[in-house]
Amino acid sequence: MLPTDVLQRAREELLSFNGIGMSIMEISHRSRHFRGVLEKAESGLRELLSVPDTHRILFLQGGASLQFSMIPMNFLAGATADHVVTGAWGKKAVVEAQKCGSVNIIWTDQANGFRTIPDREELRFTPEAAYVHYTSNETIEGVEFDHELVAGGTPVICDASSDILSKPIDLENYALLYAGAQKNIGPSGVCVVIIREDMLARVPAGQASSLDYRAIAEADSMLNTPNTWGIYIVSLVCEWLLERGGVVAIEQQNKAKARSLYSAIDSSDGFYTGHAARNARSRMNVTFHLPDDRLDAQFAAEAEDAGLSGLKGHRVLGGIRASIYNAMPLEGVEALVGFMGEFSKRNG
Repeated sequence: MLPTDVLQRAREELLSFNGIGMSIMEISHRSRHFRGVLEKAESGLRELLSVPDTHRILFLQGGASLQFSMIPMNFLAGATADHVVTGAWGKKAVVEAQKCGSVNIIWTDQANGFRTIPDREELRFTPEAAYVHYTSNETIEGVEFDHELVAGGTPVICDASSDILSKPIDLENYALLYAGAQKNIGPSGVCVVIIREDMLARVPAGQASSLDYRAIAEADSMLNTPNTWGIYIVSLVCEWLLERGGVVAIEQQNKAKARSLYSAIDSSDGFYTGHAARNARSRMNVTFHLPDDRLDAQFAAEAEDAGLSGLKGHRVLGGIRASIYNAMPLEGVEALVGFMGEFSKRNG
Protein backbone atom coordinates (compact mmCIF):
# COMPACT_ATOMS: atom_id res chain seq x y z
CA MET A 1 0.00 0.00 0.00
CA LEU A 2 1.35 3.41 -0.98
CA PRO A 3 0.29 6.58 0.86
CA THR A 4 -2.74 8.20 -0.77
CA ASP A 5 -1.03 11.61 -0.64
CA VAL A 6 1.88 10.20 -2.64
CA LEU A 7 -0.41 8.68 -5.27
CA GLN A 8 -2.29 11.95 -5.63
CA ARG A 9 0.95 13.93 -6.01
CA ALA A 10 2.18 11.48 -8.65
CA ARG A 11 -1.13 11.79 -10.50
CA GLU A 12 -0.85 15.58 -10.51
CA GLU A 13 2.68 15.45 -11.94
CA LEU A 14 2.14 12.52 -14.28
CA LEU A 15 1.85 14.57 -17.49
CA SER A 16 4.20 17.37 -16.54
CA PHE A 17 6.85 16.88 -13.87
CA ASN A 18 7.76 20.19 -12.20
CA GLY A 19 6.02 22.04 -15.04
CA ILE A 20 8.52 20.96 -17.72
CA GLY A 21 5.83 19.54 -20.03
CA MET A 22 7.11 15.96 -19.81
CA SER A 23 6.43 13.05 -17.50
CA ILE A 24 9.13 11.73 -15.19
CA MET A 25 8.86 8.59 -17.34
CA GLU A 26 9.82 10.55 -20.45
CA ILE A 27 12.83 12.58 -19.36
CA SER A 28 16.42 11.41 -19.67
CA HIS A 29 17.94 9.82 -16.60
CA ARG A 30 21.02 11.95 -17.37
CA SER A 31 19.05 15.20 -17.21
CA ARG A 32 19.32 17.70 -14.36
CA HIS A 33 15.63 17.09 -13.68
CA PHE A 34 16.12 13.44 -12.84
CA ARG A 35 19.42 14.11 -11.08
CA GLY A 36 17.41 16.23 -8.64
CA VAL A 37 14.94 13.38 -8.11
CA LEU A 38 17.75 10.90 -7.45
CA GLU A 39 19.42 13.25 -4.98
CA LYS A 40 16.11 13.87 -3.21
CA ALA A 41 15.43 10.14 -2.86
CA GLU A 42 18.92 9.53 -1.49
CA SER A 43 18.87 12.47 0.91
CA GLY A 44 15.41 11.45 2.14
CA LEU A 45 16.55 7.93 2.96
CA ARG A 46 19.75 9.24 4.50
CA GLU A 47 17.82 11.55 6.80
CA LEU A 48 15.11 9.06 7.73
CA LEU A 49 17.56 6.27 8.53
CA SER A 50 20.40 8.45 9.86
CA VAL A 51 22.72 6.83 7.33
CA PRO A 52 26.33 7.52 8.37
CA ASP A 53 28.86 9.06 5.99
CA THR A 54 30.66 5.71 5.93
CA HIS A 55 27.80 4.19 3.89
CA ARG A 56 26.64 4.62 0.30
CA ILE A 57 23.02 4.40 -0.86
CA LEU A 58 22.48 2.60 -4.15
CA PHE A 59 19.32 2.14 -6.23
CA LEU A 60 19.29 -1.17 -8.08
CA GLN A 61 16.88 -3.33 -10.03
CA GLY A 62 16.07 -7.03 -9.70
CA GLY A 63 14.48 -6.75 -6.28
CA ALA A 64 15.78 -8.25 -3.08
CA SER A 65 15.94 -11.63 -4.83
CA LEU A 66 18.81 -10.44 -7.01
CA GLN A 67 20.66 -9.45 -3.84
CA PHE A 68 20.53 -13.09 -2.75
CA SER A 69 22.92 -13.70 -5.66
CA MET A 70 24.85 -10.41 -5.80
CA ILE A 71 25.95 -10.55 -2.18
CA PRO A 72 27.77 -13.92 -2.41
CA MET A 73 29.05 -13.09 -5.90
CA ASN A 74 30.72 -9.96 -4.51
CA PHE A 75 31.78 -11.12 -1.06
CA LEU A 76 31.79 -14.91 -0.69
CA ALA A 77 34.11 -16.13 -3.45
CA GLY A 78 34.74 -19.63 -2.12
CA ALA A 79 34.79 -18.61 1.54
CA THR A 80 32.22 -19.31 4.25
CA ALA A 81 29.20 -17.22 5.16
CA ASP A 82 27.01 -17.60 8.23
CA HIS A 83 23.23 -17.49 7.76
CA VAL A 84 20.50 -17.11 10.35
CA VAL A 85 17.33 -18.54 8.80
CA THR A 86 13.98 -17.53 10.26
CA GLY A 87 11.69 -18.05 7.26
CA ALA A 88 11.17 -18.66 3.56
CA TRP A 89 13.16 -15.67 2.31
CA GLY A 90 16.14 -16.57 4.46
CA LYS A 91 16.02 -20.06 2.93
CA LYS A 92 16.10 -18.59 -0.58
CA ALA A 93 19.15 -16.52 0.31
CA VAL A 94 20.95 -19.70 1.42
CA VAL A 95 20.25 -21.47 -1.89
CA GLU A 96 21.86 -18.66 -3.89
CA ALA A 97 24.83 -18.24 -1.55
CA GLN A 98 25.66 -21.95 -1.82
CA LYS A 99 26.38 -21.43 -5.52
CA CYS A 100 29.35 -19.21 -4.63
CA GLY A 101 30.82 -20.74 -1.50
CA SER A 102 30.16 -22.52 1.77
CA VAL A 103 27.13 -21.63 3.87
CA ASN A 104 26.98 -22.35 7.57
CA ILE A 105 23.41 -22.14 8.88
CA ILE A 106 24.19 -21.15 12.46
CA TRP A 107 20.53 -21.01 13.53
CA THR A 108 17.19 -22.00 12.06
CA ASP A 109 13.66 -22.64 13.31
CA GLN A 110 12.59 -24.58 10.23
CA ALA A 111 11.76 -27.76 12.15
CA ASN A 112 9.27 -25.74 14.22
CA GLY A 113 7.65 -24.13 11.18
CA PHE A 114 9.53 -20.81 11.49
CA ARG A 115 7.79 -19.34 14.49
CA THR A 116 10.51 -17.53 16.39
CA ILE A 117 13.92 -15.84 16.38
CA PRO A 118 17.15 -16.71 18.18
CA ASP A 119 18.16 -15.22 21.49
CA ARG A 120 21.28 -13.09 21.28
CA GLU A 121 23.22 -15.63 23.34
CA GLU A 122 22.33 -18.56 21.05
CA LEU A 123 24.34 -17.48 18.02
CA ARG A 124 27.84 -18.80 17.48
CA PHE A 125 29.56 -17.16 14.54
CA THR A 126 32.07 -18.96 12.37
CA PRO A 127 35.62 -17.65 12.84
CA GLU A 128 36.76 -15.74 9.73
CA ALA A 129 33.29 -15.88 8.15
CA ALA A 130 33.01 -13.51 5.20
CA TYR A 131 29.73 -12.20 6.62
CA VAL A 132 26.58 -13.19 8.47
CA HIS A 133 23.23 -12.79 6.72
CA TYR A 134 19.76 -12.56 8.24
CA THR A 135 16.25 -11.38 7.36
CA SER A 136 14.89 -8.86 9.84
CA ASN A 137 11.23 -9.55 9.00
CA GLU A 138 9.86 -12.65 7.29
CA THR A 139 6.71 -11.66 5.41
CA ILE A 140 5.33 -15.16 4.89
CA GLU A 141 5.55 -16.45 8.46
CA GLY A 142 5.11 -13.06 10.14
CA VAL A 143 8.29 -13.37 12.20
CA GLU A 144 10.33 -10.25 12.99
CA PHE A 145 13.50 -9.64 14.98
CA ASP A 146 12.87 -7.52 18.07
CA HIS A 147 16.56 -6.59 18.14
CA GLU A 148 19.35 -5.98 15.66
CA LEU A 149 21.88 -8.71 15.07
CA VAL A 150 25.38 -7.82 16.28
CA ALA A 151 28.24 -10.13 15.32
CA GLY A 152 31.39 -8.60 16.73
CA GLY A 153 33.92 -8.29 13.93
CA THR A 154 31.92 -10.28 11.38
CA PRO A 155 30.25 -8.07 8.73
CA VAL A 156 26.48 -8.14 9.19
CA ILE A 157 24.26 -8.19 6.10
CA CYS A 158 20.52 -7.77 6.48
CA ASP A 159 17.52 -8.22 4.21
CA ALA A 160 15.27 -5.49 5.61
CA SER A 161 12.83 -5.49 2.71
CA SER A 162 9.65 -5.60 4.74
CA ASP A 163 10.40 -3.57 7.87
CA ILE A 164 12.75 -0.84 6.63
CA LEU A 165 11.43 2.67 7.43
CA SER A 166 9.00 1.19 9.97
CA LYS A 167 11.32 1.96 12.91
CA PRO A 168 14.78 3.39 13.61
CA ILE A 169 17.76 1.27 12.51
CA ASP A 170 21.35 1.64 13.73
CA LEU A 171 23.17 1.38 10.43
CA GLU A 172 26.53 1.47 12.19
CA ASN A 173 25.84 -2.23 12.85
CA TYR A 174 25.63 -3.17 9.19
CA ALA A 175 28.15 -3.77 6.44
CA LEU A 176 25.25 -3.98 3.97
CA LEU A 177 21.51 -3.61 4.33
CA TYR A 178 19.13 -4.07 1.42
CA ALA A 179 15.42 -3.78 0.80
CA GLY A 180 13.02 -4.30 -2.05
CA ALA A 181 10.99 -1.11 -2.25
CA GLN A 182 7.51 -2.55 -2.58
CA LYS A 183 6.66 -2.59 1.12
CA ASN A 184 7.47 0.73 2.81
CA ILE A 185 9.80 2.56 0.40
CA GLY A 186 7.96 2.78 -2.90
CA PRO A 187 6.69 0.69 -5.82
CA SER A 188 8.04 -2.60 -7.10
CA GLY A 189 11.03 -2.44 -9.41
CA VAL A 190 13.49 -0.64 -7.12
CA CYS A 191 15.85 -2.17 -4.59
CA VAL A 192 17.75 -0.01 -2.11
CA VAL A 193 21.20 -1.12 -0.99
CA ILE A 194 22.99 0.68 1.84
CA ILE A 195 26.59 -0.45 1.82
CA ARG A 196 29.60 0.45 3.93
CA GLU A 197 32.44 1.96 1.91
CA ASP A 198 35.03 -0.61 3.00
CA MET A 199 32.89 -3.41 1.53
CA LEU A 200 33.25 -1.89 -1.92
CA ALA A 201 36.99 -2.52 -1.78
CA ARG A 202 36.29 -6.24 -1.30
CA VAL A 203 34.55 -6.64 -4.66
CA PRO A 204 36.70 -9.01 -6.74
CA ALA A 205 38.29 -7.84 -9.96
CA GLY A 206 36.57 -9.03 -13.09
CA GLN A 207 33.07 -8.95 -11.62
CA ALA A 208 30.33 -8.50 -14.22
CA SER A 209 29.74 -4.74 -14.25
CA SER A 210 25.99 -4.80 -13.69
CA LEU A 211 26.50 -7.03 -10.64
CA ASP A 212 29.45 -5.09 -9.23
CA TYR A 213 28.60 -2.91 -6.22
CA ARG A 214 31.75 -0.86 -6.71
CA ALA A 215 30.94 -0.09 -10.34
CA ILE A 216 27.35 0.80 -9.45
CA ALA A 217 28.53 3.10 -6.67
CA GLU A 218 31.06 4.80 -8.92
CA ALA A 219 28.28 5.46 -11.44
CA ASP A 220 25.95 6.87 -8.75
CA SER A 221 23.38 4.11 -9.40
CA MET A 222 23.26 5.01 -13.09
CA LEU A 223 25.55 2.38 -14.56
CA ASN A 224 22.55 1.58 -16.74
CA THR A 225 19.20 3.35 -17.06
CA PRO A 226 17.60 3.20 -13.59
CA ASN A 227 13.94 2.86 -12.75
CA THR A 228 13.23 6.59 -12.95
CA TRP A 229 9.55 6.31 -12.05
CA GLY A 230 10.24 4.06 -9.07
CA ILE A 231 12.97 6.33 -7.69
CA TYR A 232 10.66 9.33 -8.14
CA ILE A 233 8.00 7.60 -6.01
CA VAL A 234 10.67 6.76 -3.42
CA SER A 235 11.49 10.45 -3.17
CA LEU A 236 7.81 11.28 -2.58
CA VAL A 237 7.40 8.54 0.05
CA CYS A 238 10.45 9.88 1.91
CA GLU A 239 8.98 13.39 1.81
CA TRP A 240 5.63 12.06 3.07
CA LEU A 241 7.28 10.21 5.95
CA LEU A 242 9.51 13.12 6.95
CA GLU A 243 6.48 15.43 7.09
CA ARG A 244 4.91 13.02 9.59
CA GLY A 245 7.80 12.83 12.01
CA GLY A 246 9.98 10.22 10.36
CA VAL A 247 10.60 6.68 11.53
CA VAL A 248 10.30 7.48 15.23
CA ALA A 249 6.73 8.69 14.76
CA ILE A 250 5.72 5.94 12.32
CA GLU A 251 7.08 3.31 14.71
CA GLN A 252 4.56 4.38 17.34
CA GLN A 253 1.74 4.14 14.81
CA ASN A 254 2.94 0.71 13.72
CA LYS A 255 3.05 -0.47 17.32
CA ALA A 256 -0.52 0.71 17.86
CA LYS A 257 -1.78 -1.06 14.72
CA ALA A 258 -0.04 -4.33 15.58
CA ARG A 259 -1.16 -4.17 19.22
CA SER A 260 -4.79 -3.78 18.15
CA LEU A 261 -4.67 -6.71 15.75
CA TYR A 262 -2.77 -9.09 18.02
CA SER A 263 -5.14 -8.23 20.85
CA ALA A 264 -8.06 -9.33 18.67
CA ILE A 265 -6.29 -12.63 18.02
CA ASP A 266 -5.38 -13.24 21.66
CA SER A 267 -8.84 -12.40 22.99
CA SER A 268 -10.73 -14.68 20.58
CA ASP A 269 -10.76 -17.72 22.89
CA GLY A 270 -8.72 -19.71 20.39
CA PHE A 271 -10.86 -18.99 17.33
CA TYR A 272 -7.88 -17.13 15.87
CA THR A 273 -4.40 -18.56 16.45
CA GLY A 274 -1.29 -16.55 15.71
CA HIS A 275 1.54 -18.30 13.87
CA ALA A 276 4.55 -16.50 15.32
CA ALA A 277 5.72 -16.82 18.90
CA ARG A 278 4.89 -13.75 20.96
CA ASN A 279 8.53 -12.66 21.23
CA ALA A 280 8.87 -12.73 17.42
CA ARG A 281 5.58 -11.24 16.22
CA SER A 282 5.91 -9.02 13.18
CA ARG A 283 4.51 -5.50 13.21
CA MET A 284 4.31 -5.61 9.44
CA ASN A 285 2.78 -9.01 8.63
CA VAL A 286 0.29 -10.47 11.10
CA THR A 287 -0.25 -14.17 10.34
CA PHE A 288 -2.92 -16.33 11.91
CA HIS A 289 -5.16 -19.33 11.36
CA LEU A 290 -8.79 -20.13 12.01
CA PRO A 291 -9.93 -23.55 13.33
CA ASP A 292 -9.76 -25.19 9.88
CA ASP A 293 -8.81 -24.52 6.26
CA ARG A 294 -12.45 -24.16 5.24
CA LEU A 295 -12.93 -21.26 7.63
CA ASP A 296 -9.66 -19.71 6.47
CA ALA A 297 -11.00 -19.62 2.92
CA GLN A 298 -14.43 -18.39 4.01
CA PHE A 299 -12.85 -15.63 6.10
CA ALA A 300 -10.72 -14.37 3.20
CA ALA A 301 -13.65 -14.45 0.77
CA GLU A 302 -16.08 -12.65 3.07
CA ALA A 303 -13.43 -10.11 4.03
CA GLU A 304 -12.88 -9.35 0.34
CA ASP A 305 -16.61 -8.77 -0.08
CA ALA A 306 -16.46 -6.38 2.88
CA GLY A 307 -13.69 -4.34 1.22
CA LEU A 308 -10.80 -5.89 3.15
CA SER A 309 -8.41 -7.05 0.45
CA GLY A 310 -5.33 -9.27 0.28
CA LEU A 311 -5.89 -11.28 3.45
CA LYS A 312 -5.39 -14.76 2.06
CA GLY A 313 -2.21 -16.23 3.52
CA HIS A 314 0.81 -17.03 1.38
CA ARG A 315 0.56 -20.38 -0.39
CA VAL A 316 3.54 -21.67 1.61
CA LEU A 317 1.82 -21.18 4.97
CA GLY A 318 -1.88 -20.78 4.25
CA GLY A 319 -4.16 -19.22 6.81
CA ILE A 320 -4.60 -15.44 6.94
CA ARG A 321 -2.01 -12.70 6.57
CA ALA A 322 -2.69 -9.03 7.25
CA SER A 323 0.10 -6.80 5.94
CA ILE A 324 -0.03 -3.50 7.80
CA TYR A 325 2.86 -1.51 6.38
CA ASN A 326 3.45 2.19 7.04
CA ALA A 327 0.78 3.48 4.68
CA MET A 328 -2.01 1.38 6.21
CA PRO A 329 -3.94 3.70 8.52
CA LEU A 330 -5.12 2.64 11.96
CA GLU A 331 -8.68 2.86 10.64
CA GLY A 332 -7.93 0.01 8.25
CA VAL A 333 -6.76 -2.20 11.10
CA GLU A 334 -9.78 -1.26 13.18
CA ALA A 335 -12.06 -2.26 10.29
CA LEU A 336 -10.35 -5.65 10.15
CA VAL A 337 -10.62 -6.10 13.92
CA GLY A 338 -14.32 -5.33 13.74
CA PHE A 339 -14.80 -7.86 10.94
CA MET A 340 -12.87 -10.49 12.91
CA GLY A 341 -15.20 -10.04 15.87
CA GLU A 342 -18.32 -10.37 13.74
CA PHE A 343 -16.97 -13.39 11.86
CA SER A 344 -16.06 -15.27 15.03
CA LYS A 345 -19.54 -14.66 16.49
CA ARG A 346 -21.17 -16.07 13.35
CA ASN A 347 -18.85 -19.05 12.96
CA GLY A 348 -17.40 -19.77 16.40
